[in-house]
Amino acid sequence: MTLTNAIAPTKTTPMLSAPQLAPERIGKYYVVHEVGRGSTGTVYLSHDPFYGRDVAIKMYHATVGDDAESRNARRMFMGEAHMIGKLHHPNIVPIYDAGEEEGRRYVVTEHIHGARTFAAYCRPTSLLPIDQIVSLIYKCAKALHYAHSRGVVHRDIKPSNILLTQDGDVRIVDFGIALVSDSDVSRLEGVAGSPAYMSPEQVQGHELDARSDLYSLGAVMYEMLCGQRPFRAGALGKLLRQVVHSEPEPLREVRPEIPEELEAIVVRALMKDPEQRFRNGAEFAAELTRVHQKLRVAHSEMDTEERFAVLRRLRFFHDFSHAEIREVMRACAWIECPEGESVLRPGDTDDRFYVVVSGKVRVSRKGEIVGRIETGGCFGEAAYAEGARRDTLIEAEGPVTLLRVTATLLEQASIACQLRFNKVFLRELIERLQRGRK
Repeated sequence: MTLTNAIAPTKTTPMLSAPQLAPERIGKYYVVHEVGRGSTGTVYLSHDPFYGRDVAIKMYHATVGDDAESRNARRMFMGEAHMIGKLHHPNIVPIYDAGEEEGRRYVVTEHIHGARTFAAYCRPTSLLPIDQIVSLIYKCAKALHYAHSRGVVHRDIKPSNILLTQDGDVRIVDFGIALVSDSDVSRLEGVAGSPAYMSPEQVQGHELDARSDLYSLGAVMYEMLCGQRPFRAGALGKLLRQVVHSEPEPLREVRPEIPEELEAIVVRALMKDPEQRFRNGAEFAAELTRVHQKLRVAHSEMDTEERFAVLRRLRFFHDFSHAEIREVMRACAWIECPEGESVLRPGDTDDRFYVVVSGKVRVSRKGEIVGRIETGGCFGEAAYAEGARRDTLIEAEGPVTLLRVTATLLEQASIACQLRFNKVFLRELIERLQRGRK
């Protein structure tokens, strides 16, 4: 993606006419439905009848013409087409095919059902556990080391270009603007990349190597750990100056529970001088391994088993299997609230559910107490309605321990676990409503 496109990479291109229906076929592939539309192309879920598999097809908007946009689109297409069969790594989405259909070029890649981009886990309300973030970034660093060893520099590492699969694995996507050592088709006009994640040398148009991608991966890690980007500005020029000259806010000032050693890794990845960063992805991954081992020691198995035993006894989890409880534990945070602390306020919009592990909370509406939820109960029904605003205040009535489950994280659990959780949660809400009417 070019710099001008990357300012708002997730924003769709304005349409001057009514949207066209998805084609029935693209080449030999049967189109199922449109998945998404961006500044450079439209992505379709499709089916490959020859191999009997689903694929994702990116159809470029414009590759015909002599304007800069068309020339860059042609180069991006050729860049991705050049990657066919070049990278074979479990954490990189493979490119299967490329072609042209009625004057429009397309690229065919693996389709990963149910995957979400890292961008879904960069909001303060949906951050992944720290040890899981370390594990995911480790896989990214190893995948980039593999690509770099084969002469490929991605140039556009950002949360929306990394997928988290339903089984917790990683896939790096979109090599459209990659630099390939044995090709010049990826040379775009102007500076290419996404400004918030570009290295200082990338912003300044200097020669790039593997260390530029590792800087971008450090920026992604920073955002996943604390829920904000290392550099933020309303104007593009100001943002680029920050990337080149400013230091990001210290991670531990944003999120104090982040270990110092982990903060040091991110600081090194984001050094302005490439010589002071990790030399390669393998070195980055090795440092993450060292910290990850310490994190696992700090959160001992005994602590995990004690919490499992507590949840096993709660009414809410009576119908869950042992495996399903452990899945919920991976999608939750264990939080302690002192007496009087507000858990949810009127007007809040988020996708969090809560189970009361110990103690109780009171529910108020317009200053009047309308109910209490005790140990084993649950709340957070507004999360079921997208964009719904809460109209009640929920406060701790004495010290309370809560299990906070984020819907975004629960989606990574098995379908059976998700169905079980939703069934029990809705049953609890219905019983509460029935008691309120008596």
